[in-house]
Amino acid sequence: MLYLNEYDIRRAITMEDTIDAIDAAYKIYDAKQFQMPTRMQIANNENTLIVMPCMTTSAIATKLVTSFPNNKKHPTLHGSVILNSSKTGEILAILDGSFITGIRTGAIGGSAIRHLAKSNIRKIAIIGTGVQGLYQAIAACTVHPITDIFLYNRTYEKIDTLIDSFKEWIDYPVALHKTESVVEAIQDAEIIITTTTSHTPVLPNDASLLQGKLIIGIGSFQPNMREFPRELYDTTDHIFIDSHDAINESGDLKTPLDHNWISKNNIHEISTHIVHSSTITHKPDKSIVFKSTGMALFDTVVANVIYQKAIEKGVGIQLI
Repeated sequence: MLYLNEYDIRRAITMEDTIDAIDAAYKIYDAKQFQMPTRMQIANNENTLIVMPCMTTSAIATKLVTSFPNNKKHPTLHGSVILNSSKTGEILAILDGSFITGIRTGAIGGSAIRHLAKSNIRKIAIIGTGVQGLYQAIAACTVHPITDIFLYNRTYEKIDTLIDSFKEWIDYPVALHKTESVVEAIQDAEIIITTTTSHTPVLPNDASLLQGKLIIGIGSFQPNMREFPRELYDTTDHIFIDSHDAINESGDLKTPLDHNWISKNNIHEISTHIVHSSTITHKPDKSIVFKSTGMALFDTVVANVIYQKAIEKGVGIQLI
């Protein structure tokens, strides 16, 4: 049994490897070659315990993760991933679930940019500069030569933490702009990425600031959470999701469906787009939306890739 902490995982896998693993997971999802129950969530106010099991033909994994968004002196996410053999059921590895959650969620955004964005995009905005904001920035720079990243956070002083960490990952020049408002952050951006757990929209209800852009929602994962404004749904003709469960899990989909702002005919699984290499027409007056709530299949595929690469590179601690 191998134990892999954050340091070991970073030695074993790159962000590009992780984005490739997410794309592989979408192909498994499209082929329905997996078993995955709806995630179990137990909440105490804003604090949440999430249990996410999944089985594929190649691996079995269960992720246990806690989300405590108001933590001040500790990380907001804590967790572990247990990887089992699909042949014998034995535990192969225990992995740092917080880091896997971070890097694989960043890779989900990176995959969306890879498949949905225009090829010449160079400027992105990130709303929410916590851990997930960092990984979204890294992933974006992995799939495109980003030149400018506009950063907004409710607590302005915390933007510096992302900037310091970002420089450890990306070795080419990227201009990182600290902004004092969401409008300032998004006005010149070609891609907008939201990474908050807000219960009210964090983007302005102004179509002129949203049109012609790729909007990626990563943060909201419960029905009472929303990052997207009403106006966004009138400006988009493509809404992509990472899994069907996202429709019921996120307020950014459930609320507009409940209010008939959109219909389910407007919503498409990105796996179908990726597997069939569909073409997207980018219109200057329309936005493209991708909404992710994540799924255990991602953790299972990514954890298995990490384990295989760790064995190849001889990293990690053998427990048994």
